[in-house]
Amino acid sequence: MGDSQSWTAAPSAAERARSVLAAAWSCAVTAGGGREEFVGAHTVADDGRVLLEAPEDSRLLAAAVCAPRGEPSAVIEFADVAPVPVRSRIRARLWMAGWFVPEGGRLAFRATRVVLRGASGAVVVDLDEFAAAAPDPLATAEARLLTHLADCHADAVERLTRLVDPDSLHGAVRVQPLAVDRHGVTLRIERARSHGDVRLAFHAPADDVTRLTERMHVLLTQAASCPRALQRQRTDGDG
Repeated sequence: MGDSQSWTAAPSAAERARSVLAAAWSCAVTAGGGREEFVGAHTVADDGRVLLEAPEDSRLLAAAVCAPRGEPSAVIEFADVAPVPVRSRIRARLWMAGWFVPEGGRLAFRATRVVLRGASGAVVVDLDEFAAAAPDPLATAEARLLTHLADCHADAVERLTRLVDPDSLHGAVRVQPLAVDRHGVTLRIERARSHGDVRLAFHAPADDVTRLTERMHVLLTQAASCPRALQRQRTDGDG
């Protein structure tokens, strides 16, 4: 399969929300004034509906199911946690307000409002766009890919910093891979008392791990001709 022609430098809010759902292993349900955590209990339908296997003694979900049909009676929250140890590891939070209905032995959540909060603020995701969007093709592999990059290829991460504006590296004490999707890789730049993120876009989308390897190779090749920016910043700071 050839490279997709509909390419942008970053995923849409709906795609980011669906990616959070695809990768999440746990969620929290708030209903009836209480809150309950569920681990490994949900799946996601093709249209973005959350299907929850609820224990029989879940009073929160019982209250949500018994609420008037069609009225928002529950909120499900998902946290997008960076797989690599960094400051402020929660990269985004996804909230879905709506109600539960029985479906095929499980509880299906019908959302009336979807909100995604990331580093740049909260975005209300259009429900039709959310239902039609697909998660990033790397979403379920991202944790493995990033931990491998951080643990086994620290030299490659350092080389990628050569593509970063030197001003963004001022005072940097550590750089870690924070996120990767089909459109690019994001680095977390940590300083003594603050941190920031820098995104390096791919020249074309990476729709699978093989293409991701190729796109990363292109970035590293580009970086090879750039000065050792991070090393220079550290040297300047020592002086």
